Amino acid sequence: MPTTSCAATVPIVLDIEASGFGRNSYPIEVGYVLPDGHAYCTLIRPAPDWTHWDAQAEATHRIAREIVVARGLPVVEVARNINRHLAGQTVYSDGWANDYSWLGTLFDAAEMSPSFRLENLRALLSEAQADQWHTVKAQVTQERGAQRHRASADARLLQLTLQRLRASEGTLGHRPAVTSMPTQR
Repeated sequence: MPTTSCAATVPIVLDIEASGFGRNSYPIEVGYVLPDGHAYCTLIRPAPDWTHWDAQAEATHRIAREIVVARGLPVVEVARNINRHLAGQTVYSDGWANDYSWLGTLFDAAEMSPSFRLENLRALLSEAQADQWHTVKAQVTQERGAQRHRASADARLLQLTLQRLRASEGTLGHRPAVTSMPTQR
């Protein structure tokens, strides 16, 4: 029986932090984790017409608008970086509807199209795995200890949760280590 590498069975997982929810919200940070565990994360400098800011969203992600404006990369640079790294790939998100909308906002502002496909992480789960998702995610969260609520950290949590669920069914054949990997900025 041929063996399958872990990297070949682990999906790329993406997460976005945003200025808020709703019609005028926009992405302020994008992060993703590759199958080998390497991560990319960057703040996104708001486009000139991106003015909406929700204090509740800031309380969740703890990223002040002033930080995003001062340290974020321009939308065109972020879109190019994402396209270069993810070209031709299928990328998964647990908040597909919101993340799809926020990626659309980013790529529209950059006057570009994504070179990758975004899919709902739920599509990778069996019914049994979906039933266990929140329990397993809580276990992985506890094992990892305190983490910043940031896009790449959240993407890593989702990826590790999926790996744990698959491992419990013997799909991957091992229990993934819950460790931190360096994040590329």
